[in-house]
Amino acid sequence: MKSVNGNEIIQLFESWSPKKYACMPNDPIGLAIGTLNKQVTKVLVTLDVTNEVVDEAIDNGCELIIAHHPPIFMKLSNLRTDNPKGALYEKCLKNDIAVYAAHTNLDVAPGGVNDLLADALKLEERKILDVTFEEKMMKLAVFVPNDDADALRDVLAKAGAGRLGHYEACSYTLQGKGRFRATEGADPAVGEIGELHIEEEEKVEVVFPQSMKNKILKAMLNNHPYEEPAYDLFTMDVDTNEQGLGRIGKLKEPMTLREFAEFVKVQLDVPCLRAVGPLDRTVQKVAVVGGDGNKYIRAAKYAGADVFVTGDIGFHMAQDAEVDGLSIIDPGHHVEKVMIKGVAEKMTSLCDEKKLPVEFIQSKINTEPFQFI
Repeated sequence: MKSVNGNEIIQLFESWSPKKYACMPNDPIGLAIGTLNKQVTKVLVTLDVTNEVVDEAIDNGCELIIAHHPPIFMKLSNLRTDNPKGALYEKCLKNDIAVYAAHTNLDVAPGGVNDLLADALKLEERKILDVTFEEKMMKLAVFVPNDDADALRDVLAKAGAGRLGHYEACSYTLQGKGRFRATEGADPAVGEIGELHIEEEEKVEVVFPQSMKNKILKAMLNNHPYEEPAYDLFTMDVDTNEQGLGRIGKLKEPMTLREFAEFVKVQLDVPCLRAVGPLDRTVQKVAVVGGDGNKYIRAAKYAGADVFVTGDIGFHMAQDAEVDGLSIIDPGHHVEKVMIKGVAEKMTSLCDEKKLPVEFIQSKINTEPFQFI
């Protein structure tokens, strides 16, 4: 059986939920405890890292924990093992369990926490509530002999260039003539040393996100027939790959706020919740932010939401929302537990595609700190 290194697993994870999506200053994401440079056969996926969760990882023979909430949120001034936090870190190290955290990057990622919550609430026509990440488009214009142009276009397309919305392999071509004289020491694909050569060429233009620049250039340079390809590279005044926190969408049918509150309780598996606004008010357009969404009340209102589903709403924030006519459903912070099943299934799929024999185990430990009496 193939041995899988922990770094391979996290590289796959970050291909889906890259660190660059993190939108909280100094968000402590990434490897928090231990090392990834080891064989990993089992991974425990959890919302939080508690003593009970670490025991669960030990009992299941897991070498790695992937968590949403970072186990080390503030910088440590010491690492004492005679206090609860220090003892937890010691237990992980003694049992060679690495802990990796994906926090706001997993909130933002397509298919991450906020999409999982929107899925659970069956929201349609959904959009990003607050854009927190975007990158510039770039354009490559490369000159290539006519006979080699199709092959190079194909290589660039396979590398990811030329994707525009629901279209792929997009490119533009101009015909022309290239002129050059190879000097001593050159190894020209066409033409002779010391002679001016004229070649019928195509100018192939493709666009791609800025983050793919190195990959696209490498593909072009490695597959171009010329020893010294001529090309232009431009940064465009066009943004792409918009990502962000929260989602806003519509329920298939309108409900009263009371009906929607009961629906949320069932869909997000909570025993109770807090509601702001008249319970007989009709709602259909719904905004959702996993975790603490106090900062996004205005964004929800401006986006036209009838009701905002989020956790940890403060008293005065709730009053302001009520005055503004925005209803709120607060099912608590712990509803982010939807990421356990979502991440385990996504990573199982990614590893299966790569034929990596890794098992992803969904934590069964309830890390909700509140009891409802």
